[in-house]
Parts: sequence; C-alpha cells; structure tokens
Amino acid sequence: MKKFLTTENLTIFAILSGIGFGVFLPELALKQEIIGQVFLALLKMLIVPLIFASIFVAIVNLGSAEALKNIGSKAFLYYFSTTALAVFLGLIVVNIFNPGVSLNIIPPKTAPEVATFSIEQFILGFVPTNIIQSLANGSIIQIIIFTILLAIATLHTQENYRNNLINFFSALNETMMVLAQWIIKLTPIGVFSLISFVIAEKGIENLTSLWLYFVTVVVALLLHAMITLPTLLYFFTKVSPIRYFSQVKEAVLLAFSTASSSATLPVSIEVSQKKGGVSKKSAGFILPLGATVNMDGTALYESIAVIFIANLAGVDLTISQQVLIFITATLASIGAAGIPGAGIVMMVIVLDTVGLPHEYISIILVVDRILDMFRTAINVWGDLIGAKILDKIIQKQF
Repeated sequence: MKKFLTTENLTIFAILSGIGFGVFLPELALKQEIIGQVFLALLKMLIVPLIFASIFVAIVNLGSAEALKNIGSKAFLYYFSTTALAVFLGLIVVNIFNPGVSLNIIPPKTAPEVATFSIEQFILGFVPTNIIQSLANGSIIQIIIFTILLAIATLHTQENYRNNLINFFSALNETMMVLAQWIIKLTPIGVFSLISFVIAEKGIENLTSLWLYFVTVVVALLLHAMITLPTLLYFFTKVSPIRYFSQVKEAVLLAFSTASSSATLPVSIEVSQKKGGVSKKSAGFILPLGATVNMDGTALYESIAVIFIANLAGVDLTISQQVLIFITATLASIGAAGIPGAGIVMMVIVLDTVGLPHEYISIILVVDRILDMFRTAINVWGDLIGAKILDKIIQKQF
C-alpha cells in the first residue's frame, strides 16, 4: 500500500479530485485559495537562493569559462531548436483545425494595457544595476547573469578565497535542496487547492464558445510533448521517454498545477538529480537557465493564438506572413525573460508583425489561465529533457 501512496500518485489524485471539487463545490473551492497560495509562496521562497547557489556551483565545477561557453552554446542551440519545432508544429495544427473561422465574436474597444516594448529596455533588462534589488524583486535573468559573472570571477581568485566561496555556495545549495524536499511533500495539498480554485474561478462553461481554439492548443501541445520532445530524447540519449517521464513526472504535474516554471524549479532540480539520473552539475546550470528562457509551450501557444485572432478578424494570412509569425514567435520566446509581462508582450509583438489588432487579445484571455497550465507543463518537460540530453553530451566531453 505504501508504494502507491507516493507524492507523485497523490499529486495525480489531487489534480483529479481538485477538478471535481472545483466543479461541484465552487463556493468552498474559492474560499480555500489561501492553502494553495501558501504552498506557492513556499516554493517561490526557494527560487532566488536556489538559482544563485546551483548555477554558481555548477559553473565553478566546470572549471573554466571555456567549458561554460561550450555548454552554454549547446544549451541555447537546444532551446532555439525545440522552440522552432514547437512553433512550426503549432502552425501546422492550427491550419488543420482552423479555429475561429465561423465565430462571430466582437472584440472589446480597448486592448489590455501593455508596457511599450523597446530594444533598449529589452537589452538593459538583462543587466542588473543593483544586484540586491534584483534579488529582492526576483529578477531571474539578472540574477543568472550576475551569478555567471561572479562564478567566472571566482575561478580567477586566489585559492583560499575561491575555496571559501565554493564551500559557502555548496553548503547553501545542499541546504536549499533539503528544504525543497520538505516542501515537496506538501505538493498534493497545494495542487488540490490550486486546481480546485482555478476551476471554480474560471468555470468550465468558459470553454464552450472557444472550445475549438482550446482543443487546437491542447492537441498541438500534446503532440510536441509526446512526439517531438521524446524523439529528441531517445535520439540523443537512447533513454526511454516513458521511463524518464515516470521518473520526473512530479515536476511536470506541479508545473501544470502552478502554471509557473520558476515555482516548479526546486522540484525540477530535485527529481532530475534524484530520480532522473541527471548530474548535479548539469541540473544546476541547465534547468535554471531553461526555466527562464526555454518556452516551447508558450511559443507554440502564441503561434496558434495569432492565427486564431486572424481568423476572428477575417484576415487570411499568406504563407509569407505565417513565416514571419514563425520567426517572430521563436525569437520572442527565447528573449521573453527580459520582458516584463512576457506573455502578453510577446503576443503584441507577433500581432504587430502581421498587422493584427491588439483588442482580440481580451477574447483569448478568457481561457488563458487554463491553457497556461498546459503550456507551462510542456515548458518544464522540455527543460527536463534538455537537461538529460545536454548532460549526456557533457559526460562525453568532460
């Protein structure tokens, strides 16, 4: 009996029962939101110190800036490739299902407020002017940049100073992992609360008018998760995708429940090392970076959403315009880490590329929270597969 009462199995039960609780007892589900919020807060509490410590330790263990450059370039190549494949798949699926063609939905007169995007702000968003402020605000990409520079600088200091810093961050990293293990045991309770609240707040009825759009996004995401990513995993590592998923599914389920790659990061690092066989060095560097810049599910979703909006607006996009969507969605998702309110800003950038109105964004926001759960789960699954693939490549080289 005990082997069936694992955290993973209890989490699956929590998702299913949470959906039922939200549907049949919505008033109670809305009142217990605080339980899920406390669980999320505990996970988020770990993010900044865990990223700081794990990336630092991973880089100093590589031993040189040249090794970091080698692994970093491969990581970004993987992120770019899988994101491009996701967007391409999304465009194929949306052209097959063609959602929105027969719908007659009038958009609101005003579009959601979005901060103005500029290339200067985008670039400056990667550079911390005050690392203490970045740590306090949880500006992940700025923390990663600073930690990389700090780790490289540490490799060039005197041995006694270097050892002191390495010992400190190694101890901090191990302590954060112990704390993460304690919080992970609360996953079923937190997941039940979060899922039931979302279902009670958004309601299943919201899916009726946009059901074909919803199905299109989910089908494309599942195809990417069950065909594209597993194929890459098996091709590069010869590891069974089903077996690997069973080892790390706890992180994917949590990502689905929280709709947050960052909040899932402590669990991703834990299960990838302890159950998935990914080395501490690879997990500590690749997963925090992936949680920030690798957004397969989000990029795929953006490409489908733009075609859906075009269909609603009665605009027949040409092949060349869809190629522009492919290029823009791929590049925007990789750089989304440096953009405040990344999801909507990405959407506006892609819509501007093909001249579509922003007002229609308000329509798809009706089901965005539920779809966000699916695409975040795919983002995390892509991160975990990337960690396994890149770990295999690293082991061959070092």
